[in-house]
Amino acid sequence: MTDTSVSTQHHATFEGLRQVDEDGNEYWMARQLAGVLDYSQYRHFLPVIERAKEACLLSGQPVDDHMEDVLTMVTIGSGAKRSVDDIRLSRYACYLIVQNGDPSKPVIANGQTYFAIQTRRQELADDANFSRLSEDEKRLAIRNELAAHNKYLAAAAKGAGVDTPMDYAIFQDHGYRGLYGGLSAKDIHARKGLKKSQKILDHMGSTELAANLFRATQAEEKLRRDKVKGAQQANRVHHDVGRAVRKTIDDLGGTMPEDLPTPDESIQQLESAQKKRLKGKKP
Repeated sequence: MTDTSVSTQHHATFEGLRQVDEDGNEYWMARQLAGVLDYSQYRHFLPVIERAKEACLLSGQPVDDHMEDVLTMVTIGSGAKRSVDDIRLSRYACYLIVQNGDPSKPVIANGQTYFAIQTRRQELADDANFSRLSEDEKRLAIRNELAAHNKYLAAAAKGAGVDTPMDYAIFQDHGYRGLYGGLSAKDIHARKGLKKSQKILDHMGSTELAANLFRATQAEEKLRRDKVKGAQQANRVHHDVGRAVRKTIDDLGGTMPEDLPTPDESIQQLESAQKKRLKGKKP
């Protein structure tokens, strides 16, 4: 069987386990997911769930919104049924679980792809108006999201041993070098023709910001998932994640981030203009 057909089979299996309650909310059951992910016994799957709960907390999400303890009925040897502990999982919870699984197992690797794609689709569906936003509105939305995720990335880096402001600057520079084909933050700053006080993230279009958001979120998750220790190892991880994002852009035929145009207005100018418009609308 080819890698593509295995991937398709796994994706169909994950979709087949999906259930929908009477309110239209989708969910998966932990015991079923454990079997599909090749855990021979449910008790071996529980530590993965605990790591996912920790990741959920660190991402600022209420665990109870994504992982709910329930009872389900299972058939025992005599054909009778009895209730057992189970967990009702949201799509985001499944995503965190497979991110904490063993990527060397094909079903885990395919699960990571499936739930990452499906979670992103759900995020877009939750904001149906996003595609109708102007470029400036998209820039503001993604920049705000990136600001929040950079805080999570900083916390993950600190947990890995990136302690001082200088250490963090070096850590960030490694991420940029990976994503921008070797260009440092200083190089990107100069390429955009910015003043010393201006921040490069405030002078990016929505596509460039989105690439950096993906870099930040994936680097944070990998630092936590792999329990990275030591500033040098954290730097290496950030560089590798940035390079992987760059390769994805290249594989999709996209424009490299350093070749994307720099907007005429900064994020601060857009925010100022937005405040003026909102102020003008007040009665």
